[in-house]
Amino acid sequence: MLMIILDGSIVTVAMPAIQDDLGFSPAGLSWVVNAYLIAFGSLLLLAGRLGDLIGRRRMFLAGTAVFTGASVLAAAAGSPAVLIAARFLQGLGSAMAAAVSLGILVTLFTEPGERARAIAVFSFTGAAGASIGQVLGGVLTDALNWHWIFLINLPIGVAVLALAVAALPADRGSGLGAGADVLGALLVTAGLMLGIYAVIEVENHGWAAAHTLGLGALAAALLAAFTVRQTAARTPLMPLRILRSRGVAGANLVQILMVAALYSFQVLVALYLQQVLGYGAARTGLAMLPAALVIGAVSLGASARLNARFGERNVLLAGLLLLLGVLGLLARVPVEADYLTDLAPVMLLAAGFGLALPALTALGMSGARRDDAGLVSGLFNTTQQIGMALGVAVLSTLAASRTESLLAAGDGRAEALTGGYRLAFTVGAGLIAAAFVVALTVLPRRPAA
Repeated sequence: MLMIILDGSIVTVAMPAIQDDLGFSPAGLSWVVNAYLIAFGSLLLLAGRLGDLIGRRRMFLAGTAVFTGASVLAAAAGSPAVLIAARFLQGLGSAMAAAVSLGILVTLFTEPGERARAIAVFSFTGAAGASIGQVLGGVLTDALNWHWIFLINLPIGVAVLALAVAALPADRGSGLGAGADVLGALLVTAGLMLGIYAVIEVENHGWAAAHTLGLGALAAALLAAFTVRQTAARTPLMPLRILRSRGVAGANLVQILMVAALYSFQVLVALYLQQVLGYGAARTGLAMLPAALVIGAVSLGASARLNARFGERNVLLAGLLLLLGVLGLLARVPVEADYLTDLAPVMLLAAGFGLALPALTALGMSGARRDDAGLVSGLFNTTQQIGMALGVAVLSTLAASRTESLLAAGDGRAEALTGGYRLAFTVGAGLIAAAFVVALTVLPRRPAA
């Protein structure tokens, strides 16, 4: 998971170098990210269910091997077409490995205290991967070249395969006959693929364009047909009973809102540091490093004990309040910000993510049984990707539109960019507030220990 998340953030820093070297058009360059997102987001649910059927260890090993091989292909790419194909294969491998990761954890660690600590470590890798990727992407691109941002996955992937073969116990799975719903698999994969594609293309076409509305309607129809299919199939791909759990349904809804909002922190803050304050790539990564450190300290050092003492729901609510403070402060960020007074408090309040994510993950996996843990894990990862895609589409579009209107009104470039980012941060704060309301009203209460 560290490698998968690191790969997602390390690429963004190297995009200009990739464009210059391979001759990407501005529109084509976005597919270096989009090809990965579409494959990853649309195949998680299917990969999770297949892991339950054929064995989660087998799916994890196969996914890691595919991702590692695709990374080598991306590093060797000499043309845009080869790089985009390699990125799609990376997304496929990521989906196969990530979809079953949480399922492996919750079946290996059944005692509540052990499981809480395992989930805390798992959640920490998210923040660590994103932050290391930003720093490492700038360092590798500046010191060597962009090929190394993909080649670094080779030794990590080989080490993971060696450790997983030795450490993960074999599981036979329930067999393809226990849930090989081919029609359902086609419907949900096509629906998610079209839906994610429509959302990430909003920035190019607009929300009201025929392209967006048409693809969105088709994606919705396919997903509706999938839902109907699951009620009638003898062996459904996704038994709808898992959504009857308030913990599972509520946690996935909270995650969509929270991840969409935190796109504005992870990506737009980096853009603000570079485009408004003039930071370089490596300095931007270092400026955001305190956030990763406090998230790691909280998720590894305190989250498991706090969840056991106060309950996951209460810890999640506390984390969301801290994140509301993060985006509330960013909504007032000045054009000429001082790092210590204007941005350092933001980085420290990001500790809320270290509280929220482990609690949310535990709630999202609370309804998992041994025979469907991979599916519940795949669902949780799928809603994470949907939230990310929505965050990209909504917040980046709002920021760009606001910036254009301020430039047209005569504002300077720095002022206009800052105004756009402030609007995105404000909307992000609203999404966190909505997540707080959902968590407060939908998630089940649990008495404090």
